Amino acid sequence: QVQVVESGGGSVQAGGSLRLTCTASGRAGVRFVMAWFRQVSDKEREFVAAINIIGDMTDYADSVKGRFTISRDNGRSPVYLQMNSLKEEDTALYFCAARPLGFGTFRRPIEYEYWGQGTQVTVSS
Repeated sequence: QVQVVESGGGSVQAGGSLRLTCTASGRAGVRFVMAWFRQVSDKEREFVAAINIIGDMTDYADSVKGRFTISRDNGRSPVYLQMNSLKEEDTALYFCAARPLGFGTFRRPIEYEYWGQGTQVTVSS
């Protein structure tokens, strides 16, 4: 069974930075496409960023492009989400998702098989 664990959430003032970390483990020799999503209350889970298996292809939601950076070291776990210039509207529960194998990146939650429990990010003015 695969375990996905996020860490690094917290509270920060607008304009500040946070770095989230996600680790996927449990299936030896399997590599994962990884992504971050976020959710506010009962709204739909929103795509934030994704990175392919070897880490040379990334994709970002328009709302975070230029402020957030997703990265990994040569296909390995963990995956990081560096969040700069944070805004109040970035406040959400952030989830990490993993998909074994696959070419490229994916934006829809249904395309990811494993999920973490989420880490809260709160941005205040």
